[in-house]
Amino acid sequence: MACLTSAIEPLRAANEIAGQQAFAWTLYSETGARVRSSAEVWFDPDAPLSEAQGLDYLFLLSGPLATFEAPKAANGQLRRLSRHGLKMGGVSGGVFPLARSGLLVEHESSVHWCYEAAFAAEFPDHRMTSDVITIDRDRYTASGAAAAFDLMLHLIEQKLGHEVTTEVACWFQHPLVRGQGVRQKIPTVSSESTSDMLPPAIAEAVKVFAEHIGDPLNVADVAQIVGLSPRQLERSFKSATGQSPSHYYRTLRMNAARQLVLYSGDTMTQIAQAVGYANARPMMRHYRETFGQSPEQDRKRINLFRVENNRSIPST
Repeated sequence: MACLTSAIEPLRAANEIAGQQAFAWTLYSETGARVRSSAEVWFDPDAPLSEAQGLDYLFLLSGPLATFEAPKAANGQLRRLSRHGLKMGGVSGGVFPLARSGLLVEHESSVHWCYEAAFAAEFPDHRMTSDVITIDRDRYTASGAAAAFDLMLHLIEQKLGHEVTTEVACWFQHPLVRGQGVRQKIPTVSSESTSDMLPPAIAEAVKVFAEHIGDPLNVADVAQIVGLSPRQLERSFKSATGQSPSHYYRTLRMNAARQLVLYSGDTMTQIAQAVGYANARPMMRHYRETFGQSPEQDRKRINLFRVENNRSIPST
């Protein structure tokens, strides 16, 4: 719901500010049936996907595990629309069905940081980025709800100019218009800072940790890479993030493991190997220590939640 309204509202405001119907939108669902958001709010689509026509852009919004009831027909329709010149996009978890349709092959896409491990596991040959938004030729991807707002501001500027765009941002108290090349701000664990607010050496260490989830390094090796002694790294890292580098690193790996538990069908052994463990047992022990339950319990809980309440994973 947040992704949908973040896409529509800036366009509505742009129309009001410009005094013209510069933008219009249509809501589609696969069959045209009502759709319930994860916030328990129902939406009434205007038409089924099969009737989509006369569009400039089509954006997919969904949870990462969402699938079409009739994937062959729905994906075929998406590909037909693309062949006829329609620009295609995905917002937050919507990049998953877009990738499953085959429309992100040889395109770079923005993926929300909480979905990165799951996306990389399902689509190992796809190029993804941590940027807020990515426009790669005729593919438009936004990493989350706020990113969808930024992407719409980009479209507004293209059509109506800078002044209208600035006024729209002011209406919504949107303090910074983020374009391509701006990376997502990832909160550091147990700290009020984000990754782009850290001292340079610590930010570099965080980057190295994130790049070595599946092939973990020793903290001493990371200290050498960033030009600090192990003791200096320990002290500076704890001062900046509130925790030791080894604890941060393990938590980072556990967060990646949890993405795979919740958003993939991989076995525990496959998940363990993906986050740098030789076998599942130590990974499962660390998982329980981090999240208070085993990965199997976590997966069972979220699957039951989805089935009983017909909810998708919230897009943030």
